[in-house]
Amino acid sequence: MTSEINYLEINKHSWNNRTDTHLKSDFYNLKDFMKGETSLNPFELELLGDVKGKSILHLQCHFGQDTISLNRLGAEVIGVDLSDKAIMNAQEIAKETNSDAQFICCDLYDLENHLDKQFDIVFTSYGTITWLPDLDKWGKLISKFLKPKGKFIFVEFHPVVWMFDENFEKINYNYFNVEPIIETENGTYADKEANVSQSYVTWNHSMSEVISSLLSNSLELKQFQEYNHSPYNVFSNMEEFEPKKFRIKHIGDKIPIIYSIVAEKKN
Repeated sequence: MTSEINYLEINKHSWNNRTDTHLKSDFYNLKDFMKGETSLNPFELELLGDVKGKSILHLQCHFGQDTISLNRLGAEVIGVDLSDKAIMNAQEIAKETNSDAQFICCDLYDLENHLDKQFDIVFTSYGTITWLPDLDKWGKLISKFLKPKGKFIFVEFHPVVWMFDENFEKINYNYFNVEPIIETENGTYADKEANVSQSYVTWNHSMSEVISSLLSNSLELKQFQEYNHSPYNVFSNMEEFEPKKFRIKHIGDKIPIIYSIVAEKKN
């Protein structure tokens, strides 16, 4: 099925179509970011630790706020994204904020044809792997770009979340990666009322698929955590029960919303 649909073209258009709305949205709060505010959450900052002097590869970076935030903390960072419009804006934001973060626009699976370097840390977060059909290839590229003893830091929405319908009232989708999910949305998670519409292709990835893709590619699991809340109000029917902590209102703390992984490349 994947070979029958040009998911890269569809998703590139989807993200290009969202970018202007995201740049203007309160969700991304670009105004305060340009003044020096970080876009990173306590979750990832704790997992990353002190990154000063470290080299970091940031996968699926959108228009580069987290990439630039990591650079502001003293890391040497390269961000990668499929969307040429997002990368163009990332380069402009970096220039305007005097950041030396670097950016590459390409399909993630093609990164080895654009970059020949190993890093202390590979980092990716929130809504990234759902755009990838093959996690074994993902695990291979993480391993390829990590130095021996280098760390992979990952925060992502939990696969249980993607099983539900939009209003979290019933199970609509398979927990396991059985086929591409092709949908069209009006608005976007950063501004649900925005006058934009885009189609996209995604895949659900179970926890076993995620972890196996790392373990089978020379990575050792060092830490795995699940959390019953999200730092982002991105789903329908969410409520903020503590500052910057959101849950599905009628489900409460009964399901995991995000998870985190720290893995280390074997020596």
